[in-house]
Amino acid sequence: MKVLVVFGTRPEAIKMAPVVKALGNEPGISVEICVTAQHRQMLDQVLSLFSLTPTYDLNVMTVAQGLTEITCSILTKMEQVLAVAKPDRVLVHGDTTTTLATSLACFYKKIPVAHVEAGLRSHDPRQPWPEEMNRRVTDVIADVFFAPTASSKKNLLAENVDPARVYVTGNTVIDALHATVKAIESKPELSRSLREKFPFLDEKRRVLLVTGHRRENFGAPFQTLCEAIADLARREKLTVVYPVHLNPNVQKPVRETLGGLAHVHLIEPLDYLPFVYLMQHAHVILTDSGGIQEEAPALGKPVFVMRNVTERPEAVEAGTVRLVGTDRERIFNAISDVLDNPSEYLNMARAHNPYGDGMASARIAGVLAGRMIAEWHQ
Repeated sequence: MKVLVVFGTRPEAIKMAPVVKALGNEPGISVEICVTAQHRQMLDQVLSLFSLTPTYDLNVMTVAQGLTEITCSILTKMEQVLAVAKPDRVLVHGDTTTTLATSLACFYKKIPVAHVEAGLRSHDPRQPWPEEMNRRVTDVIADVFFAPTASSKKNLLAENVDPARVYVTGNTVIDALHATVKAIESKPELSRSLREKFPFLDEKRRVLLVTGHRRENFGAPFQTLCEAIADLARREKLTVVYPVHLNPNVQKPVRETLGGLAHVHLIEPLDYLPFVYLMQHAHVILTDSGGIQEEAPALGKPVFVMRNVTERPEAVEAGTVRLVGTDRERIFNAISDVLDNPSEYLNMARAHNPYGDGMASARIAGVLAGRMIAEWHQ
């Protein structure tokens, strides 16, 4: 069987890297990689880290690209790749524009699609936007579904997906996280170089790690987020570390509101390995990211999510993730409460992993190789 694995953004690359490795260990499967480079620089960082070499590179990224432009470019170029590669199956991930356009291109060519991280739902088409609709459309086109959790499988079954085609595997991001943490902890020289990369980390000051880049928060909501972070930065003995996304809609409000504040470190976007190191050393994390909602609970880090809804409810139900939306006072009060109350912090900080055991990629490879698998149980 020839499998073409397609991804285009940094989060996809992180989550698909262990899948590519697992498929490469299957004697009955040949694997090729196609990247769209929807995110060029951040994608290349992950390709280098995990030693992945794409067979095809669509290189679609342009300055100030819009969703229509990205979709049309990927759809057109992917048609050409499919004609040359002639895969038996295409493997896509999650909820990006790359995933949507690739799935549609495969549908037009009658090539079967398997969806990794299938079944996530916020049940609000506009939040997260456009990701919620991307994943719904992909799950209409796909014929094999790798659901990370039982809740994701339940969502698919509610949409009349054939139960025989749904496999609960755990999330592949936990596979990548385990491998990265092991590398950091087993290589003293690597740990030392990472420590030197962040000289501003001080054991006497707690660290608030921030990430933010969601399209639905651009404009006034993002300004409010920045003001809430500024309020938190003025707390005593709190260091704020914010790797700032390259999007101008993020750069402008962040630098105007937070630039120059004491103990606020606005840094360039990080490779995955140093970002995992930062997560390990954070006290709390404030984010609008999807992947961090999955990774941080596995590290025992309280996570506050700048969204009103989430398609990843498992950690919310477990108590390690809280939704705080984009309200300035709500964000400040929620994080302050955990910072000021040790018992509240401990309730959130217990290491809990509702997303996998590090074997998701092996399960996916097993299914595609035609083997029966034992599903992941939380």
